[in-house]
Amino acid sequence: MKFLNIKSTEMKIAERVLRKVNQYEPLIAKLSDEDLKNKTAQFKARLAAGETLEKIRPEAFAVCREATKRVLNKRPFDVQILGGALLDLSSIAEMKTGEGKTITSIAPVYLNALSGKGAIVSTVNEYLTERDATEMGQVFNFLGLTVGINKAQMSPADKRKAYACDITYSVHSELGFDYLRDNMVTNMAEKVQRGLHFCLIDEADSILIDEAKTPLIISGGEGNDTKLYFQADQFVRILNKDDYEIDEESKAISLTHNGIKKANNYFKVDNLYDIANSEIVHRMQNALRAHKIMKNNVEYIVREGKIELVDAFTGRIMEGRAYSEGLQQALQAKEMVQIEPETKTLATITYQNFFRMFNKLCGMTGTAKTEEQEFIDIYNMRVNQVPTNRPLIRKDYEDAIFSSYKAKWEAVTAKVKELYLKGQPVLIGTAQIEDSEILHEYLKRALIPHTVLNAKQNASEAEIISRAGQVKAVTIATNMAGRGTDIKPSKEAIELGGLYVIGTDRAESRRIDNQLRGRSGRQGDPGASKFFVSLDDQLMQRFANYEEFKASYAKEGDKEITNKNLLFAFKHAQKKIEGFNYDSRKSVLHYDDVIRQQRDLFYAQRDLILVNDDVSFIIKKMATNVASQLAKFSQFRHRNGSVNYNALLTFVNEKFLKLFPDYLITPKELKKVHDNDINEFLAAKFATVFELWHTNAVKLLGFDSAIYKEKGLVLSIADNYWQNHIDLMDKLRSNINLVQYAQKNPYQIYTDEGTKYFYKMLDNIAYDVVHNLFNDATGRVSLIPEEILRDPLFQQISNILIRDPNRSIEEHEQQILAMFNDMRTVTQNAQAAQEVSQEVQTVKVENAGVADLVINDLSQELIKTQHELDAEVKLSETVNPEVSFAPQTEPKPEVTVERIILQDSAKQNIEPLEETPQVELETPNQQPATETPVVKKPKPKFNANPFGFVYDDKK
Repeated sequence: MKFLNIKSTEMKIAERVLRKVNQYEPLIAKLSDEDLKNKTAQFKARLAAGETLEKIRPEAFAVCREATKRVLNKRPFDVQILGGALLDLSSIAEMKTGEGKTITSIAPVYLNALSGKGAIVSTVNEYLTERDATEMGQVFNFLGLTVGINKAQMSPADKRKAYACDITYSVHSELGFDYLRDNMVTNMAEKVQRGLHFCLIDEADSILIDEAKTPLIISGGEGNDTKLYFQADQFVRILNKDDYEIDEESKAISLTHNGIKKANNYFKVDNLYDIANSEIVHRMQNALRAHKIMKNNVEYIVREGKIELVDAFTGRIMEGRAYSEGLQQALQAKEMVQIEPETKTLATITYQNFFRMFNKLCGMTGTAKTEEQEFIDIYNMRVNQVPTNRPLIRKDYEDAIFSSYKAKWEAVTAKVKELYLKGQPVLIGTAQIEDSEILHEYLKRALIPHTVLNAKQNASEAEIISRAGQVKAVTIATNMAGRGTDIKPSKEAIELGGLYVIGTDRAESRRIDNQLRGRSGRQGDPGASKFFVSLDDQLMQRFANYEEFKASYAKEGDKEITNKNLLFAFKHAQKKIEGFNYDSRKSVLHYDDVIRQQRDLFYAQRDLILVNDDVSFIIKKMATNVASQLAKFSQFRHRNGSVNYNALLTFVNEKFLKLFPDYLITPKELKKVHDNDINEFLAAKFATVFELWHTNAVKLLGFDSAIYKEKGLVLSIADNYWQNHIDLMDKLRSNINLVQYAQKNPYQIYTDEGTKYFYKMLDNIAYDVVHNLFNDATGRVSLIPEEILRDPLFQQISNILIRDPNRSIEEHEQQILAMFNDMRTVTQNAQAAQEVSQEVQTVKVENAGVADLVINDLSQELIKTQHELDAEVKLSETVNPEVSFAPQTEPKPEVTVERIILQDSAKQNIEPLEETPQVELETPNQQPATETPVVKKPKPKFNANPFGFVYDDKK
């Protein structure tokens, strides 16, 4: 086999690997099935002993080659082994369509799965996920590795099982969404992914390049009123062409002077672009874009009363996806379907930043060399072209150019009819659904039997494609037929020249055109391809001198235009749009890098909270940071910069220390502190108060419940602020380009403002955590002794009786304690009477009359006491714990538990047989006499400082 003369380091290493694999092949072929399977365990043992993946790579590849031959009856070619080696070297392997990329992936995936950290294979759709996991999974299972499939609709438990497998197949978007969802859980055990170790991306250019402009977004929450959407929609419907202007190149739209005047009148505002009217402008811009730029059956379709997005690169429906920032609602208003409430962004990430987090990343595709510089700049991956196993004999003809749409469609119809009569199968690629339906009408009028495959017939894709290589087959397909589909011409069709591919529009990228061509001529089969284009195509209208060309060639009529300059113009326009899209993707990444730094920091600190059961060390740091920041607030400073002690004292005591009377700051105490030492003084005070709060909470709730409460509070507040921050950054990004009018750099403003928002968010998280905790009565110094707090009867009363908001905590505790004393007295009296009754029965009394009298008197007293006790028990059984203690019988008036207990206590005539000690409340200045329990806290998993260390950076 003759290799391409490529000087890249990866290719040289890959060729050496191939030579070693070929040396191993005869030795591995002699192994029995059992010995071949045992190789996996041997490889794992060698890795555990310290060998590297690079060391065992050739032998592991040879094992995979032999296993594939035995299981699938397909021996991987040398070029496939070469491609696999390039993948393991973290590069992009460009392999022509039909060269067997799926088989190529087996060896590198197997090798990297041996480490036990999980290997992921990312595909472009669920059809390919199922197909590849099922077929390639046979080889992996034979070698003792487990294979899982991750799907969008699976439960978290099933997803967890899929990711726990040695190898996981998944659609690329679901990988990103699972990552975002994992960083919204409240328990580490709820995460489904187990780290981002190794990922092989099929159709890498589609995922890493084409999809890069669209970020992954998880949204939720209630949105805005739909009234403004209707108003904006109705306004746009009354506009004339001179009221707005469209930049065809960037697809930007804006109102003209006339349009602005109309908007001012319609919305009844003096100045549309006043900051107070930003919401109106936002809705209006979305309505303009929905009506004047976006087209039904191009960017989206309407199906069953819903707007469904169409992937511009594959032609497939993007299930479960929607436009953000109100554009989806604008489209719903335009198409007059139900408007769903707008949601806010809860989490977001771009494909670029998500896949760059993998420790090892590689990809394979049929078309990537034209974008090599972008792969190097963004992903640090070189593109290496793998030679074909057999020579490519497909004929690629020059484009046929026409002056109008009509002439183009007529020429396509004529060519299809010619091929149909010959019997040669034809695949016609269209850029959008609308074009496929136009061509469908032309072919129908020409009486040419054909099949249409677009987003509306997505379900029957596999069946349609399987018949596309038969004699006389004519198939119209959107770009969806260009990815991952294998059209195999029949023997008769090959004799007639193989599959003939017709393109009806030049795509925005040469890669997409090459993908379409690549459906023909696979594995050395014959075939042909030709593009039919017109001057009216979107490519020429947006990125060429359209009006000039149109005028120059108007006289050509319906004839084909044979002009080399025009061919060059089409190629130049295509390169121009490729450059424009590259700049757009870089811009998206540029802005997302700001969010990425913040996201990485926030998620790392959030994981620190999740991994530690006891987060008191985190909260203590928050408390000291909040305290040290308070004195810096302008409201606590005089004009000369000195501390306003009265204002600071009042604020701190009221907002943070009111539940801790012994720790309230006095004017005398504060004035002893120098201005320069005020931060340290407050930090020490807050640290002491938090430790007291934590100790009291542990006493009241127990250690496990107390730390669970603290952890839940921190997570809840942090998540809420983060979601609001993401939504705020989205809005900032949407409007940031307006600063260009003020001669400012949008990216610099976005970075500066975003950084301010982030640090402010961290400040607010810490403040709210400390404020909420210090004002939670769980950790206050209780007036009730500890032995009473732990009494089951007291805890039962505390759980049942809800505090009246008009009562102070001290009054509530007094009420509970009074009820506890009353109920304990009744219980003790009943127990004492029962003990006396038992004693009387054992005493021998000589005088039977006296004995009978004594027993009778005591029995009567016992019966009376028992009646009182039964009344109390019956009363507690009929209590509504959420409102009050009240009997269920309707005729009796509703009585609160406090009143009933006190009334019954007053009526009792039973004299206690022995004095019952009454518990008196301690004053706030008194500490319980009991000894504070020593609680052994778990050591933090690792030393970090979430939501706190950033303050040091600010200084």
